[in-house]
Amino acid sequence: MLSSASQAKVGIIMGSDSDLPVMEKAATALTQLNVPCEMTVISAHRTPKRLYDYASSAEERGLQVIIAGAGGAAHLPGMCAAISVLPVIGVPISATKLAGEDALLSIVQMPAGIPVATVAIDNAINAGLLAAQMLAMEDGGLRARLHAYRRSLEKQVLEKAARVERLGRGA
Repeated sequence: MLSSASQAKVGIIMGSDSDLPVMEKAATALTQLNVPCEMTVISAHRTPKRLYDYASSAEERGLQVIIAGAGGAAHLPGMCAAISVLPVIGVPISATKLAGEDALLSIVQMPAGIPVATVAIDNAINAGLLAAQMLAMEDGGLRARLHAYRRSLEKQVLEKAARVERLGRGA
């Protein structure tokens, strides 16, 4: 599911391996769109040097977007954005008794000049899709795959609507 670091365009990082069930959905979305990615665990608080090394080398390693998931104080996305000029997409994770609201507020409250795009709590699939859309601005093939993905979503909804409508008619 994950590409080697040398060819990855999107880096997916998370504060703990307990975040993996959420964050792997970003990798799945990217993989389905044929976008190479890498994934690892980096704690902003417990491994600050690892975070600095990762974020400061991301651009030279060929990454174009970073997706950072974190719960609680959720400093990982913001610190990554403070170190790198690459776009950072934050994924708030429901890791505490506050069900991710603390992480959401932490990630969206970035100071002027250091932006972090933020998706809904535990919605890493949207982070993967947003990263793909960013890359598709300069990749026509990826843009075509995104159009196909959207058509597949439409088809799924229309099939569900037809089933519901049949039920409503007693068929």
